[in-house]
Amino acid sequence: MTESPLEDTRTDVDIRSSERAFDGMVWGVRRDEFDYNGSDITREYVDHTGAVAVFALDENDRVLLIKQYRHPVGMREWEIPAGLLDIADEDPLVAAKRELAEEADIQATDWAVLSEFYTSPGGSDEAIRIYLARGISATDGTFDRTDEEADMELRWVALDELVDAVLARKLQNPSLVIATMAAQLGRERDWSTLAAADAPWPRHPKLRRPGD
Repeated sequence: MTESPLEDTRTDVDIRSSERAFDGMVWGVRRDEFDYNGSDITREYVDHTGAVAVFALDENDRVLLIKQYRHPVGMREWEIPAGLLDIADEDPLVAAKRELAEEADIQATDWAVLSEFYTSPGGSDEAIRIYLARGISATDGTFDRTDEEADMELRWVALDELVDAVLARKLQNPSLVIATMAAQLGRERDWSTLAAADAPWPRHPKLRRPGD
């Protein structure tokens, strides 16, 4: 018997009802009732817009990191620039370029898809796409930053040093951890693992097209 390919597969179920059970300041909670394996099931999960993140790599194989306060975990953690897909019909690549400029006053000429993942698929439909950005330069202007972004710290860190910090469990941000390991392995394979920056994103629950 031939085994199926090692990949996640889309599964459509009979959703009998779906409603927003709670609306928060940024996102809400959705309650779905559906049939699966002959059982009536109700599940509540974070109804999320999805997000993009940017692994900016300069000509010296240094990665741009930002340190930002994250209230739910009570930590100022190192991250890569990232942001929500919360502008209607905005292309994910356009959003990634916007976030890199807004959070770090940086732009790039060379973009590719590095990795994609679900943050917590048992309780949220959030999907994140991570872009590799190269050909780095400063933007013409700078952005004003407020709230948690007002005291962000920026640092360029060698990719090898970043890998060591991830493996030592000193860094916890999932986008940073996944991007770091994907970049390390991608570099070892001469970046053959990258996808085009404008590649479709059928695994994003809210960006699926008919037939995906």
